[in-house]
Order: sequence, then C-alpha cells, then structure tokens
Amino acid sequence: MTGKDVPQDHGGRTSRTFSNAAPEMAEENATLARPRLRTGHPSMYKVIMLNDDYTPMDFVVDVLRRYFGKNAAAANAIMLEIHNRGSSVCGIYTYEVAETKVTQVMDEARRNQHPLQCTLEKA
Repeated sequence: MTGKDVPQDHGGRTSRTFSNAAPEMAEENATLARPRLRTGHPSMYKVIMLNDDYTPMDFVVDVLRRYFGKNAAAANAIMLEIHNRGSSVCGIYTYEVAETKVTQVMDEARRNQHPLQCTLEKA
C-alpha cells in the first residue's frame, strides 16, 4: 500500500479509494453503506368489552374464557368489572389480533342474539 491509498472501514469490510483515480471513477467505485433499518415494537391495542342490560353474565364469562384464554376466576373478575364500571379491558394485543378478537366476540354475541359490544383502542 502506498501513501496515496486510503483504507476505509465499512462495517467490517475494507475498501480502498485511490487518490490518483479520476473523481468520477472514485464515485462509481465507492462502497455505499446500507442504512440500518430499525424495527420497533408494533403498536398495541386494548380490547374493551362494554356493559349492557341484556347480555347474561355467564355468556360474558364464557366469551372471556373462550376468546381471551381467561381462567374462571379472571373471567369472573373481568365480567364483574364490566358490570360495575360499564367496561373493562379484556386484553392488549397487536392491531390485527385485537381486531380479530373484537370480530369473534361480536359474531358470537350476534349468533346468540345478545347485544354485547366490544371495541378496541390504542394502548
């Protein structure tokens, strides 16, 4: 290597640019570093079940167990919170999963002729 060689480190790869090369050639032969892509965590959404005066409590418990994987005690606690406070968070998921859960709950409620409502909002 002569004094005119300039080694450059590009993330573990070494390239050389020679100072006596024509400027156009140096630009054409230059190694471009790829920008690092940062992938963050996906946005999360709360699935919220709303109280109504018609849907039976045992139906709500069954839905919480079936679609949200809650055990009997957790499902009962959430059902009571829905009943007493007007709504409760059933779980926090990525958007696609939360949307699927809302659709499943609403479809199950309609099949059983209950007016149960379920929504999602950003966590």
